[in-house]
Amino acid sequence: MNSIIRRAGSDISEPFRRFLEGDLGSWLRVEEYREDGTMVVKAEVPGIDPDKDVDITLVGNELQIDVRHEEKTEHKDKRGYRTEFRYGNFSRTIALPAPVDEKDIRASYNDGVLEVRIPVPDDPTGASRKIPVARGQAGGMTGTGPEAGPATQT
Repeated sequence: MNSIIRRAGSDISEPFRRFLEGDLGSWLRVEEYREDGTMVVKAEVPGIDPDKDVDITLVGNELQIDVRHEEKTEHKDKRGYRTEFRYGNFSRTIALPAPVDEKDIRASYNDGVLEVRIPVPDDPTGASRKIPVARGQAGGMTGTGPEAGPATQT
């Protein structure tokens, strides 16, 4: 299964890839939308310290969000003592629609919600454009040279 995923590369969406790899437990669930030329990514991550538990990095046209979470509860009564730990690392990679400068990205944490704002153009340069098709020889080649392909005998 992993060889199939490696061959497919980035053509597989992250949720589906994580499902196939059995890695849904460490997947950071996000809300993603556009607002006035800004891409907004929100993740509900209560009980963290954003200064030490959150890493946000920009790699090419992808935003990587990593969150570490540790929660400890204790209960003491006449019959004994009980403590429970919940912890884990959660991550998410978000494909950005256009190149951005990391200096323009803003992140905030308020009431358990991590919010990342990325300014992106409304019509990114990566938008689809129609390519005209010329009739005749491919690419306007004259039929000579190595790019013309192998010679045929008649």
